[in-house]
Amino acid sequence: MTHPSTNSSFLLTGFSGMEQQYPWFSIPFSSIYAMVLLGNCMVLHVIWTEPSLHQPMFYFLSMLALTDLCMGLSTVYTVLGILWGIIREINLDSCITQSYFIHGVSFMESSVLLAMAFDRYIAICNPLRYSSILTNSRISKIGLTIIGRSFFFIIPPIIHLKFFNYCHFHILSHSFCLHQDLLHLACSDIRFNSCYALMLVICILLLDAILILFSYILILKSVLAVASREERHKLFQTCISHVYISLTMVHRFGKHLSPVAHVLIGNIYILFPPLMNPIIYSVKTQQIHTRMLRLFTLKRY
Repeated sequence: MTHPSTNSSFLLTGFSGMEQQYPWFSIPFSSIYAMVLLGNCMVLHVIWTEPSLHQPMFYFLSMLALTDLCMGLSTVYTVLGILWGIIREINLDSCITQSYFIHGVSFMESSVLLAMAFDRYIAICNPLRYSSILTNSRISKIGLTIIGRSFFFIIPPIIHLKFFNYCHFHILSHSFCLHQDLLHLACSDIRFNSCYALMLVICILLLDAILILFSYILILKSVLAVASREERHKLFQTCISHVYISLTMVHRFGKHLSPVAHVLIGNIYILFPPLMNPIIYSVKTQQIHTRMLRLFTLKRY
């Protein structure tokens, strides 16, 4: 066990007591990471190479795929490193960098989902002005705003982590680094980080969730008011993917779970959306589904 000290190395937590089974655990986890990489790269490739998909909805979808790809790349080294027996510890600088990208990408995914909800709201509730509102220039500005909103405002608390004194046991609660984990290990004054982090959660994640819910309420109201039964079905099919993926943003780390369950749920939270998003969109979105089938057919023949 790593004892309290000012040492800047931290012990990553795998599945405690099950170290003998790590080679077996590495198989499904490696497969999941491979599917995350392949699935999201395929979505990006299809949207990039298919001119008919150069539309606002698919631009936002490509942003989501890129976000999911970044999430997988942010955690693959430590998660698989533990299971493969490559690493057990991580230094402070690497830990802070990883937490910066994990939280930044999480905020980015929330922002992209909000943009996708706005896109569907305009397309369904104000279709005549859709092309004039969501121009390529405006979409580019939305993308840049999402990046700035996600990665700029988290810089102050992340930088503060570098100057804390970590005198508690240097054991992280997950297979990757999180801001709140490092706060729990610090003996310095963490009030700024705690309050700032809470403000970010409220102003970004909670606000985005409320706006996403509100937009789909307006969409539902509009659909039920004017659309025929067939049109309703088509619109619901388009939106249900967005709603489902929005639900995967909910983070439910249980405080009273066993350490193994705690680590497992943490990995599910990190890996489930990047794994499921390309699957859901390739099945639910007809244009993506058709191009995916064409891509596999070309590869086969």
